[in-house]
Amino acid sequence: MQEKNYFSVECPSRAIFSEIADKWSMMILSVLESQPRRFNDIKRRLEGVSQKSLTQSLRKLERNGILERTVISSSPVSVEYSLTPLGQSLLGPFKTLYLWIVDNVGEVYEARQLFDARQTD
Repeated sequence: MQEKNYFSVECPSRAIFSEIADKWSMMILSVLESQPRRFNDIKRRLEGVSQKSLTQSLRKLERNGILERTVISSSPVSVEYSLTPLGQSLLGPFKTLYLWIVDNVGEVYEARQLFDARQTD
């Protein structure tokens, strides 16, 4: 039996990874962890995200089954986003990564400074 090459261009996991592990997608996951939220609420919480980037990220996450978009028939009509069970299952691994980042942020910045200093020499 041939071993799967997860780094192959043809491997579907590679495409999924690029869509759920990007900058805004992981932050959106955090924002939706505790409760469903409307688009503008998500946008307010994600400082620096453009409307276009947020829309694209939400659509990718919805397409991949990570979140659900629900139209609320109110006046005016609004849309709410919530994590699916699949999205909830991604929170654990994401939190592990986030905690690693928090624990190591100083070392990472130090490494960047050393690298940048070597580049200017």
